Amino acid sequence: MDNNIIGLAAVVLVFAVPLGAMYTFYRVRKLRTDERLAALARGVDVPMVPELNEGARSRRYGILLTAGALGYMACFSLIGRAEPDAWTAAAFGVIPLALGLGYFVDFALIRRDAKAVSS
Repeated sequence: MDNNIIGLAAVVLVFAVPLGAMYTFYRVRKLRTDERLAALARGVDVPMVPELNEGARSRRYGILLTAGALGYMACFSLIGRAEPDAWTAAAFGVIPLALGLGYFVDFALIRRDAKAVSS
């Protein structure tokens, strides 16, 4: 019976966490828009904060994913010194590491294309 509850919890979390994140992103964006519209209705000059450009966003995601993957792999590598099965978990850190490196490549390509257009 315990295995069924653990499996159910895992399935629920796999679907609930991304949905919760999407809903939170939507609500925050809607509240910002409503706040900006209310300020404009009162006649307050609201400066438009520019969104990050595509290159900066790729660089940020690359840094976060790579640093997170290296920390994850280091953590399980240290645990693997005492528990050999933890090396399997450490190997899963390659997935976010590859994603982070992919974002760095994307950033480099965007920067190269921007230089080619401006020249």
